[in-house]
Amino acid sequence: MSPLRTLVGGVAHAVFAPACVRACVRASRPLFARVPARNNFSKQFARLQSFAAAEAESDETEPDAELQSQEDILAKLAPEDAQRLSLMRNIGISAHIDSGKTTFTERVLYYTGRIKAIHEVRGKDNVGAKMDSMDLEREKGITIQSAATYCDWDKVENGDTKKYHFNLIDTPGHIDFTIEVERALRVLDGAVLVVCAVSGVQSQTITVDRQMRRYNVPRITFINKMDRMGANPWRAIEQVNQKLKIAAAAVQVPIGREESLDGVVDIINRKALYHEGDRGEIIVEKSVPEELQDIVEEKRSVLIETLADVDDEIAEIYLNEEVPTPEQIVAAIRRATISRKFTPVLMGSALANKSVQPVLDAVCDYLPNPSEVSNVALDLSSSEAPVNLPPYSNLPFVGLAFKLEEGKFGQLTYVRVYQGMIKKGMNIVNTRTGKRTKLARLVRMHSNEMEDVTEVHSGEICATFGVDCSSGDTFTDGELSYAMTSMFVPEPVISLSISPKSRDNGNFSKAINRFQKEDPTFRVHFDSESKETVISGMGELHLEIYVERMRREYNVDCVTGMPQVAYREAILDEVTFDYTHKRQSGGAGQYAKVMGILSPADAENGFESEIVGGKIPEKYLAAVQKGFEEACEKGPLIGHKVLGARMLVNDGAIHVVDSSELSFRTAGYWGFREAFMRARPIVLEPIMDVAITAPLEFQGSVIGLMNKRNATITDTDVGSDEFTLHAECSLNQMFGFATILRANTQGKGEFTLEFKHYAQAPPQLQKDLVAEFQKKLKEKQN
Repeated sequence: MSPLRTLVGGVAHAVFAPACVRACVRASRPLFARVPARNNFSKQFARLQSFAAAEAESDETEPDAELQSQEDILAKLAPEDAQRLSLMRNIGISAHIDSGKTTFTERVLYYTGRIKAIHEVRGKDNVGAKMDSMDLEREKGITIQSAATYCDWDKVENGDTKKYHFNLIDTPGHIDFTIEVERALRVLDGAVLVVCAVSGVQSQTITVDRQMRRYNVPRITFINKMDRMGANPWRAIEQVNQKLKIAAAAVQVPIGREESLDGVVDIINRKALYHEGDRGEIIVEKSVPEELQDIVEEKRSVLIETLADVDDEIAEIYLNEEVPTPEQIVAAIRRATISRKFTPVLMGSALANKSVQPVLDAVCDYLPNPSEVSNVALDLSSSEAPVNLPPYSNLPFVGLAFKLEEGKFGQLTYVRVYQGMIKKGMNIVNTRTGKRTKLARLVRMHSNEMEDVTEVHSGEICATFGVDCSSGDTFTDGELSYAMTSMFVPEPVISLSISPKSRDNGNFSKAINRFQKEDPTFRVHFDSESKETVISGMGELHLEIYVERMRREYNVDCVTGMPQVAYREAILDEVTFDYTHKRQSGGAGQYAKVMGILSPADAENGFESEIVGGKIPEKYLAAVQKGFEEACEKGPLIGHKVLGARMLVNDGAIHVVDSSELSFRTAGYWGFREAFMRARPIVLEPIMDVAITAPLEFQGSVIGLMNKRNATITDTDVGSDEFTLHAECSLNQMFGFATILRANTQGKGEFTLEFKHYAQAPPQLQKDLVAEFQKKLKEKQN
């Protein structure tokens, strides 16, 4: 149906049939769905374009048509399960570094009665926030490990009080500990995205948003630090729309700002909420202040317009020029939030104890309960066919181990129960290993404290001891053979050589093994050439924390070598190879001949065969492939992994007596190395996405620092009192940058690094790396 366009007050106003509104946004992205007369035409058009990405994202992640629909699952839910799950929320708190996640979580625990006193992250009382239980976290003022807890919130609805149960995980903000965010979001049903009112959407906010999209996690947004000088919530909301490509609109308006922040106005119900009491625990409802009535009505209109873009029911009401009721607005926000097309924005200050309780009400109102989220597993007994995991208590148990931690009673395994229930004393089976374990103890976690329980139902998060498993393993009660998808694990980008100062009494090995098991991004290997133990991780801080934990927790002082960059080797030319491996040592010898082409590939290494007539048997071709893969692990140029090489074997020869799998594996190995050195080999270095935030007066100095490092500056966001610079720079140039940045910004600057891609290293650097590698080889031979 084509839209009928009319002119209203000289402004184009497109009128659609109600069902066409979302269809137009989806099918023809640039089409104007609706342009209200009071809004700027181009601004509305830009907003619609930013929403298109969110629509496309939701279209791509719709569940398999063959799977049972979520409506059918809900229809068959037992009344007792429906009642229990409707009052449950599994949420995570995520944000950029220093946005106030842990401070916000501390207030949540206080207002829900879970803790009796509030302690600050960098408090003077030497206690620290409840969720930062490690000494290192309290000293550095950062979250290193995600911490789980649970609490109950009494929400008043239509005069009645309902008790909601929250399972809550506080996650780190630093990119070095990104795996903690990954595994938390993997098992959560919703999240609170905390955004700083001054800094707005920052680099790590974008990373967290990408992680939420990866696991289809709906979110509400809380603009924190409204009491700080320069706080601007409307700029932050605009950045959420533009940078995160998701429709966002405020459901609150602040009463005052900066140091005069007194509370917020609920624009849906048109009532002002003031916070009284020593800790802001008393909420007083009053009428909207007269000076805020205009902006409340304006922002309420923006909220309804934004919802009309993403919800059919509100679109129909809007196009009929009717005013939706508060109940209809709340229901539309819930639908749009759960479908990940919209995020409601609340605001306040956790540190000033302002407007945290309304966020808890919003979690109950807008985020899904476990029965409203589709969870899918693969049935290993039926060719890995996808199957739903309905949260019914009477079905066989299925759970996912998403986090491991070494506790004083042994390995602590965090489990999310997706189906059925788990009981103390029952036997559970690890789907990956087939190993059966009897549960001797079942607990619920409150940061580092535990509460013993006898059973945990579907939708809950618990922990247990004595289970031998890895992070991401699926557990069942033995009746089913299901496997769930694990979390995304990024590749490490930095390495250090490490060795204990004194003779190892076994503690060094214990620490290394424990940290590897707990953290999939922490890798360890022994370099047979240099005879060194090499640890790899996500950044300098990541490895520094583990070295310090070895000293504190295992009493092992370590010596670390210079950081090693994870270089890669690649080729630029296509070459042919003809390699014959012969060795005669009396009796049966070794003989293998392989011929073919070595060429560059896009990214992954590849091995192919075009052997015809059985010149080389399949078992020997498999041996050639093993030799190729072995050679790719340590390239011939500088001894680092090979990236983007394709080996095609199209001819060869065998000997009836002397040929063997070992012979062809050796031929594949040395044939590749010989051809690699003729194919114009190059060194690739990791290029990092760098985001630097500092006060405005240091902008020139920071730009100069990045220019010295041959960085490519891609974007600069200038705020009221600070700026954020985005650049691409090689990891090799960023070593020691933290110290230099602190020195140049009087300790006020901060930066984050995230791996982006590999690029060809400068010729001089490649020459130096090759010379150093050759020198090591000669020393080894001598």
